[in-house]
Amino acid sequence: MPDPFSEYYADLLHGSYDCVDRVVLNAYFPLGGSPGGFRTWWRALYGTDDNLDNTHLMRMAGRFSRRMYGWAAKHKIPVIKCSANERPHEALEEECPELPKRPGVFCVVVKRAPFPTWDVRRFGNGGIDLRKNKPMPYVNHYAFHVMDKDWGHMIFKVCGHPPFTVQIIVNGHEYVANAARKQRLQFSKEENCFTEFANAAGLQRVADTLRSSDAIGRLKQACEHWLYKVCLCLALDVAEQKKSGFRYEFVTYQAEYSRNLLFEEGSVLEKVFQGVIDRTRSMLDVKTVKTLFGRSRRGQHESRWEVVVERPSYDLTVFKIHCGKLTLKMYSKGERVLRIEAIVHNTRVFPMSRRLEKIPDMVARLQAMLERFMGVLRCVDVACLDESTWEELPTPSQVGQARVAGVDMNKVRMRAVLQAVLALAVLPRRWGSAAVAAKVCEILGYTPDQYQARHASYDLKKLRGKNLIHKDGSRYYEASAAGLQTIAALAILQDKVIKPILAKATNPTAQKTPAACGPIEVHYAAIQQEVAALCQTLGLATAA
Repeated sequence: MPDPFSEYYADLLHGSYDCVDRVVLNAYFPLGGSPGGFRTWWRALYGTDDNLDNTHLMRMAGRFSRRMYGWAAKHKIPVIKCSANERPHEALEEECPELPKRPGVFCVVVKRAPFPTWDVRRFGNGGIDLRKNKPMPYVNHYAFHVMDKDWGHMIFKVCGHPPFTVQIIVNGHEYVANAARKQRLQFSKEENCFTEFANAAGLQRVADTLRSSDAIGRLKQACEHWLYKVCLCLALDVAEQKKSGFRYEFVTYQAEYSRNLLFEEGSVLEKVFQGVIDRTRSMLDVKTVKTLFGRSRRGQHESRWEVVVERPSYDLTVFKIHCGKLTLKMYSKGERVLRIEAIVHNTRVFPMSRRLEKIPDMVARLQAMLERFMGVLRCVDVACLDESTWEELPTPSQVGQARVAGVDMNKVRMRAVLQAVLALAVLPRRWGSAAVAAKVCEILGYTPDQYQARHASYDLKKLRGKNLIHKDGSRYYEASAAGLQTIAALAILQDKVIKPILAKATNPTAQKTPAACGPIEVHYAAIQQEVAALCQTLGLATAA
């Protein structure tokens, strides 16, 4: 079902689609994660653990490095060494400006990064103390860049030290592009984004296959193919793999889910997006908004029916909200696409299994996060207030058997509570009175002793009496769509209408008009002049 944000701007859209974007998997050998399991694997490989020491572990890492360089030289595959300050993707773009079309490994990037390797300490008569190094040492990681026939550009980042843990990066847009091409769907693609498509429903059906068990099975098959065909063979040959029983297990580490809105014109996209940022940034307490300026401006679009991969040349504005290991983003992509993303940076935050087969369940959680974010954004963006709310706010109300005071908008503390509720409503997690208290202290500059969770509980009870928020049966709170619209409208009236207009009307001292005025400043000036004239007609004295 379409979300309220997409529905409101539907007349300006050419189409939309959802897609599982970036997925990061961790491939690990289960026995290699514990001291006892690692010793068991070593005995299976060598028949004994008498030679299990740091020297032999370093020799195994050195053998992996020598084999990798020899294999790359034999197959004429470039190897890029990155320094600590150099970004791997920039070095890759310089070495391989165009990705190959034929399947296979086309580049290897080597960079040092911290990793918890094993440290062996021998004592007594054959005693072994096996533990992870602390602090983590910097070791070589080898990123194999692979072009797969189904999944496109895949990255296998291998640690050269045993047990040879691998991180796999997959791009969902490339899988959808390859699958759509096989079904002869017409589309144009700019970098990691579809910018034009003739059959939106067909493209969405292809994108939805990423959530199916068949696609997860094909992903596992592709990962195992390149791992055992290339990466692991450089560390252990086939005989050593069978002898020691070395097999990888897969878990999901990171995932991204995006909703992409394709506007009819790029100029309309820019106007809509910048307006949403201006209206909602302060109320949602968004601290991360940045713009990366491109080489040309957005304008009229010319339809292109081919796949185009190029660096974006348009201004990129990012609207980002962090919540621990979860992130919500909204940004312009390419010329006419507005992308909304839900990202989990570490899937441990989800109370569920992280195995590869559970990707559809994780995607469902990300989709729910994204739709809630867009719903809250729409409620705050279009605030509304009925005619009786303003008069009823200060009156007492009933919550259960308790009678509570009303909501006094003239009190700074109450306005800060409303602002805190708006800021917390957009987060993907539920919130309690402690979170509200922390946010109010941040807004007003209070110490934790000046405004505690018990104070927040009392203030939140007032809002419950006005049906602006409700409890979900536990100690957590949630704001309804109508409640969010009312709270946003109250904040706008108090801070953006009543205070600035009355301040100017009661202090009509001439001030220098800025050279460049926006539409809001023009409206303020006109209203303030009329209010000042009204006060003069009514005989209301104003300050000098």
